Amino acid sequence: MPLGCKSAFATRPLKIPEHFLIKYCIIHLLIQSSERERILHEHPFTLQLSQPVNVWQSRQSQRMPILEPMSASDNVCLVVLSNSLLAAHPGMCLTEPCITVASAVMGALDHSVDPCHDFYNFACGGWVRNNPLPEGKSRWGPFSNLWERNMAVMKHLLENTTVKGLSKAEEKAQRYYKACMNETKIEELGAQPLQELINQTGGWALTGSWDKNNFQEVLRTVSANYRCSPFFTVFVSTDSKSSNSNIIQVDQSGLGLPSRDYYLNKTANAKVLTGDFLVELGVLLGGSEETSRSLMQEIVDFETTLANITVPQEERRDEELIYHKIQAKDLATLAPAVDWMPYLTDVFAPVPLNDSEPVVVYAKDYLQKVSDLIASTNKSILNNYMIMKVLRKMVSILDQKFQDAEQRFFEVMYGTKKSCIPRWKLCVSDTDSALGFALGALFVKATFDEDSKAIAEDMVSEIKWAFEDSLKYVGWMDQETKKAAKEKADAIYNMVGYPKFIMDPKELDKVFNDFEVVSDLYFQNVMQYYNFSARVTADQLRKTPNRDQWSMTPPTVNAYYNPTKNEMVLPAGILQAPFYSRSWPKALNFGGIGVVMGHELTHAFDDQGREYDKDGNLRSWWKNSSVEAFKKQTQCMVEQYSNYSINKEPLNGKHTLGENIADNGGLKAAYKAYMNWIAKNGEEATLPALGMTNHQLFFVGFAQVWCSVRTPESSHEGVITDPHSPSRFRVIGTISNSHEFSEHFGCKADSPMNPKHKCELW
Repeated sequence: MPLGCKSAFATRPLKIPEHFLIKYCIIHLLIQSSERERILHEHPFTLQLSQPVNVWQSRQSQRMPILEPMSASDNVCLVVLSNSLLAAHPGMCLTEPCITVASAVMGALDHSVDPCHDFYNFACGGWVRNNPLPEGKSRWGPFSNLWERNMAVMKHLLENTTVKGLSKAEEKAQRYYKACMNETKIEELGAQPLQELINQTGGWALTGSWDKNNFQEVLRTVSANYRCSPFFTVFVSTDSKSSNSNIIQVDQSGLGLPSRDYYLNKTANAKVLTGDFLVELGVLLGGSEETSRSLMQEIVDFETTLANITVPQEERRDEELIYHKIQAKDLATLAPAVDWMPYLTDVFAPVPLNDSEPVVVYAKDYLQKVSDLIASTNKSILNNYMIMKVLRKMVSILDQKFQDAEQRFFEVMYGTKKSCIPRWKLCVSDTDSALGFALGALFVKATFDEDSKAIAEDMVSEIKWAFEDSLKYVGWMDQETKKAAKEKADAIYNMVGYPKFIMDPKELDKVFNDFEVVSDLYFQNVMQYYNFSARVTADQLRKTPNRDQWSMTPPTVNAYYNPTKNEMVLPAGILQAPFYSRSWPKALNFGGIGVVMGHELTHAFDDQGREYDKDGNLRSWWKNSSVEAFKKQTQCMVEQYSNYSINKEPLNGKHTLGENIADNGGLKAAYKAYMNWIAKNGEEATLPALGMTNHQLFFVGFAQVWCSVRTPESSHEGVITDPHSPSRFRVIGTISNSHEFSEHFGCKADSPMNPKHKCELW
């Protein structure tokens, strides 16, 4: 039997130094915590309750534990730590949550690293060492870890919640999940549902005859019925210059790989440009290897041409420049290769449209060029390309052979290790995508404490105060613009936890009323979802924007800012450890979820968000002098982050500018809010064994949210597609601009984390 704290302390109490006992117990708790994490990841069923859950029971009685209760040795260690430390350190937090989180913080640290030399490795070195990439994952960190936990909770709710008392929408979520889990039926049908769909669309050259004269009809069908965007994307969203109305919008689209860079740098990306995945899909649908390879190479070549006319994201950041409002009839002049009025009529049916319908085009030059490309390209290539877009979208809902092919592609694309990903994970994720607000209602009722909502809303108010107070000291902005900026910050609408309608069964049922779901036909359910989604989109065209329409479902581990609504959204899924816990020191909460809140708030004033006024309208509301000063200040960050590289690949500081502004502003606002909290409430107790002040803990807590591991392939994908900087640089890029960080860690001038020249904006 392994030596525990109890036997060690009881047998030889006088010969074991106190500091040894404390360290031993902290390590013991850390090991136990790591073991629980491992069990949770490998065996998510440990989250299940012994009896089915009725979600209309009292919330308190059904709250689901994330971890098992602490063992006897854990409790003895808590007693040892409490007794040993309390007398010597009366200002120390020795509650179970404090000791547990202290062990987690300690385990993630690497004390061999000087925090002033490399703060990311200091804060995350231990975490990286102890967290190898799980099989099947291309990246791993606190965000993905918490999402796995949330998925396990959703799995339990979908499989075990009693039907009695459920809303019809929640029942539909259960049926949708059940159909997805019916692998027997999916395998029995094989590729048949997709083959029938292709035949209904007009066929394709790989497996049979096709009509070379029906380009317009096929384009309308794949766009309207299957939600594909072969050459461009058309959707309904808020009019940026009239935020009280929705409008049809048209933008560039069409690439099968995540970025145009994959096609343009063929040497670096040769292994993903072979088309092997597409060839395998063609063979699975009945084509010969030779025919498939020839056809798929034509598709890759066509996509490469598309990539050449696609505008890079960093050149699309000024929305004032790319916004073009026209009438629907003008599209025929802009891009004559598409028969626009029949196309728009089908996509937005049954809403009546005429040729004076207003449309916003965000890719004017691209549309002109893609129209020329369509006109000059062989019709068979266009047809094959459109059908392949449908096939590529449907792969994950077909039988195992298709999913295995996709997994092999992911191994090449993202460097994931071969693994057998449990079916339930795919089905939970897809149910969240299709019926996420119905599933979100189950999730919220089972896990989300209303007190957490109130506390989070209070924190948002504190962060907002801190940001507004900092505005007073922004030297580069004129007073008139500063006044308007404060008014905009005041007007930001906060949405925390979940949209109200999901807790009203009648309102929730109304939202999903037209979505028919059966229990045994997964492919059919997905097709029904596409049709339902199309009708919902069309319906929005004649309605005013609604704050209750979120872009993220409640279980999502993320947050966002919407400039046209001037609102910040924090779903229930992220209001948990390691971002937030009501029993943790405020230093960790402000360093975790507080920085997330500050990040989203600062998006209202990044290089894109600043173009929208307090009512969500895209217009010039800054004085020209402040616009020029803003550009000068932000150029500092562009250069700072462009000097970073990962695996010898430089970052694009222009592409990541908005997120870098938000990271820097978020940290500053959260720390200022924490200082204000201390001024009102006094210094809080410190955590044991870490030897840190709470100010240092704030920065460590912030950094440890971004601890992560990633494959080289995934890192490459992130550099060329993600508007966020890689995790390492989200930490060191931000703290190296913070005077408070260097002050509390005693960093010498010009040390790596305390450069003489700092980029400061908000």
